[in-house]
Amino acid sequence: MTLHETVSRFLGLEAKASKTAKFIALAAGGHPVWTPRDFSSLAREASPRTAIVYRAVRMIAEAAASVPFYLHDGQHDIDAHPLLQLLARPNQMQCGPDLLEAWYGHLMVAGNAYLEAVAVEGRVRELHALRPDRMKVVPGADGWPEAYEYAVAGQTVRFEQEGGIRPILHMALFHPLNDHYGLSPLEPAAVGIDLHNASGAGTRRCSTTRRVRRARSCIPPRTGQLAPEQYERLKSEFEDSFQGAKNAGRPLLLEGGLDWKSMSFSPKDMDFIAAKHVAAREVALALGVPPMLLGIPGDNTYANYAEANRSFWRQTVLPLVNRTAKALSAWLGPAFAGGPVEAPALQLKPDLDAVEALSTEREALWARVQAADFLTVNEKRAAVGYGAVDGGDVMGPAPPP
Repeated sequence: MTLHETVSRFLGLEAKASKTAKFIALAAGGHPVWTPRDFSSLAREASPRTAIVYRAVRMIAEAAASVPFYLHDGQHDIDAHPLLQLLARPNQMQCGPDLLEAWYGHLMVAGNAYLEAVAVEGRVRELHALRPDRMKVVPGADGWPEAYEYAVAGQTVRFEQEGGIRPILHMALFHPLNDHYGLSPLEPAAVGIDLHNASGAGTRRCSTTRRVRRARSCIPPRTGQLAPEQYERLKSEFEDSFQGAKNAGRPLLLEGGLDWKSMSFSPKDMDFIAAKHVAAREVALALGVPPMLLGIPGDNTYANYAEANRSFWRQTVLPLVNRTAKALSAWLGPAFAGGPVEAPALQLKPDLDAVEALSTEREALWARVQAADFLTVNEKRAAVGYGAVDGGDVMGPAPPP
């Protein structure tokens, strides 16, 4: 008997289960798997201390949460449905954008996001976003999560992933070296974050608005030496009139053949500012936000702000929104449609027509479709994402949607 057959018989797995998942299950042993990094420490080090990280995460979360969803049953678009009402008012304390903003924010900071479904009598009544740093995955015999454990203040609640409605939805970003948890975008950007913070601290230490006690300049005489009383008078005048934040920038008047020699470097000379901008661009790259949108100088990738904004939506925001729509459809669609879990009938889709940043692209698409004389009215409507209308199988201009 092969090792694979022995493991399968020992675990009692079905033949349709993944062959590799069995070994993952053996490695975990049915116990909670800790996250590979302390996400709370990572978040404290990055977001509150680095304005670039905080602003980039907020931009992504707010933009993605602003995209509305609609339902599609395979033939028609649905604008009013209990599932849409649940997403619009997921719980008593939050509206839909609040919940989704927390969802996307957790995903960008921790690489993992969790939603809890509160079901009453088999129907989902509320949705709640859970903090990733408090959640642990419990792998089952087939290698997939059989439960999740959420710990707060020494108390732990266990969510069993069984029944018609799984209580936890877990979405993770791609991680090449972890079977259960996603990779936080802040991890590959950690070096840039540290450099950004160190550059800011260095600039602050070298700023003339702070009182620096170490010698940074000297006043050598051109000839000879100063008399003791001249030395004491010069020292006293310099300390009283030219040191400290309140005296920064005052001109220094010298007499008796004295000269001024600088013995330190300015923040510009030490390239603190340039290093800070380079680090900020690296952090923005890891998070998927064009540096131009964050006010970082020296970025000439895009011709203008509008082009950078469209790239931000197309390459960063919409992939997250589409993935979330598919995950929510697979999770909640069967429960609200009453169909089998394997083939949910309801599909959530983002309403891209409501995204103002893409209005220019949408107008250009409509103009191209309208000018296509070889298409029928219904073909034109299908090309821009709308359903067919009666009498639309003829050539001619498409009616306004």
